[in-house]
Amino acid sequence: MSKNDGIRKTLLVAFSLCIVCSVVVSTAAVLLKPAQEANKTLDRKRNILAAAGMLQEGASIEEQFAQIQTRVVDLRTGRFTDAVDPASYEPVKAAKDPSRSMNLSQQEDIAGIGRREDYALVYLVESASGDWEKVILPVRGYGLWSTLYGFIALESDANTVAGLGFYEHGETPGLGGEVDNPRWKSQWPGKQVYRGGEVELALAKGSVDAGSPDARWRVDGLSGATLTSRGVTQLVHFWLGEQGYEPFLNNLKAGEA
Repeated sequence: MSKNDGIRKTLLVAFSLCIVCSVVVSTAAVLLKPAQEANKTLDRKRNILAAAGMLQEGASIEEQFAQIQTRVVDLRTGRFTDAVDPASYEPVKAAKDPSRSMNLSQQEDIAGIGRREDYALVYLVESASGDWEKVILPVRGYGLWSTLYGFIALESDANTVAGLGFYEHGETPGLGGEVDNPRWKSQWPGKQVYRGGEVELALAKGSVDAGSPDARWRVDGLSGATLTSRGVTQLVHFWLGEQGYEPFLNNLKAGEA
């Protein structure tokens, strides 16, 4: 056998192996996609429940989530809409589409998201009588190294925080990554969002002085993570402000959403 024949056979075997491996990987990806999507949906529900302080470890996520209603809000009007299907709508993806989002000016874009989607998904906890008790709102904004994605939950006055949690970010462990620390997150319930009609809730520079007149609107800053702390404050101000959910929350309180 000539040297060229040996090279051709080696290349043929390598090519065949590449084809077989590609088919196996592609087939596995297709077969696993439904399970991956189901896990993604379950994880989102878990994070929504956790942000609202409603998660019971060990209990069925689906059963717990049954008390939460998913609705679509038109952020341009602050009212509920049926314009998109909440089961398939992806707000972050829509924000990248100029036909389904609005461009934010540098002054408006304090959260560093670039564009804001026209429609948002919100999650309502309703009582047996049909009155809403909590609303859970998706939020996102840029920190130091990454965009933080999470949920903030408000009580029925649309002003008192029920909880906050982030489910995805790339902040520095031990510094900005302390947004995942249960002790830090435990400070949020009971804090107030608005004062004098403006978003006042913010992270403090350092620890909050319990005797301060601003204490109701302040959460401890993240030690050694000034830019992440600023990012959390800015995303809260954006999403609970007039470019975010504030018009919707006003309508919800007035029974006009």
